[in-house]
Amino acid sequence: MDYRKAGVDIEAGYQSVELMKTYVRQTQRAEVLGGIGGFSGAFSASALKDMEKPVLLSGTDGVGTKLKLAFLLDRHDTIGIDCVAMCVNDVACAGGEPLFFLDYIACGKNYPEKIASIVKGVAEGCKQAGAALVGGETAEHPGLMPEEEYDLAGFAVGVADEKNLITGADIREGDALIGIASSGVHSNGFSLVRSVFEMTRESLDTYYEELHGTLGETLLTPTIIYVKALKAVKDAGVTIKGASHITGGGFYENIPRMLPEGVRAVVKKDSYQVPPIFRLLQERGNIEEKVMYNTYNMGLGMVLAVDPADVERTMEAVRAAGEAAYLVGNCVSGEKGVDLC
Repeated sequence: MDYRKAGVDIEAGYQSVELMKTYVRQTQRAEVLGGIGGFSGAFSASALKDMEKPVLLSGTDGVGTKLKLAFLLDRHDTIGIDCVAMCVNDVACAGGEPLFFLDYIACGKNYPEKIASIVKGVAEGCKQAGAALVGGETAEHPGLMPEEEYDLAGFAVGVADEKNLITGADIREGDALIGIASSGVHSNGFSLVRSVFEMTRESLDTYYEELHGTLGETLLTPTIIYVKALKAVKDAGVTIKGASHITGGGFYENIPRMLPEGVRAVVKKDSYQVPPIFRLLQERGNIEEKVMYNTYNMGLGMVLAVDPADVERTMEAVRAAGEAAYLVGNCVSGEKGVDLC
């Protein structure tokens, strides 16, 4: 009896590390110390030296049951982008610059090429965020997980000068709300998605005219990483008063998280185009509109609160960063919360 016969292939683990090294190297920043394969990832604190009061920010998350679609379609090279996005977008919401990222993959069986494909997506997400992938862990769990399945999670560490933190404390009546478009469902609400649509290869490979692609391609579209867009707004001289990453809980849970007491957000539903996947999901599942806005991003992955005088500069900066932006509402006096009209 040995470890391999017990279900854990150490040699496959070594092979996975070798295959992923190329992708990991592509994410390296000047502050990264040492090579790949150490017991810990080392990152120089020199990135903090020019700040008056540096504040470390962190975010951790996973991909949820969107992974089920990756299993069914046997496509694993984009799911890592989702994992990074869910973490670094939260860091960016606080005004932070993501510095580095670590991932954790738990699998029933280590298939080196599959693991490398997952890490390829993680590395691509890190490149989009400007963060270094400094380490990670792949754990083989025979008997605990099915051989063909895995779970993926990670965490990001970022930094901001205290004076540049986005806290929402200065949001006032009259401030404008700028929505930045999502790429689709992103990485939340997939348990409901899987209840509405039949989760078979045939169903996911079905082409829909309104989606301009197959159902599977549309649903697996990676979450947008908003780090560069928010940095572009800051570089344009705009003070972002508040930022809300529209994830699980949709509009009703996430927008109030950036508001101070006594301020209420008003979002106009007709101020932008809701992507067709949400209409299809709502119709097929006979889902109430409020449930949709309480579960999904409905086409807006990020909402910013800015001074009305900064609306045009904000939208121009977001668009210059490659994302679509819309004036979607404003702030009013009232009980903290959000109204959709």
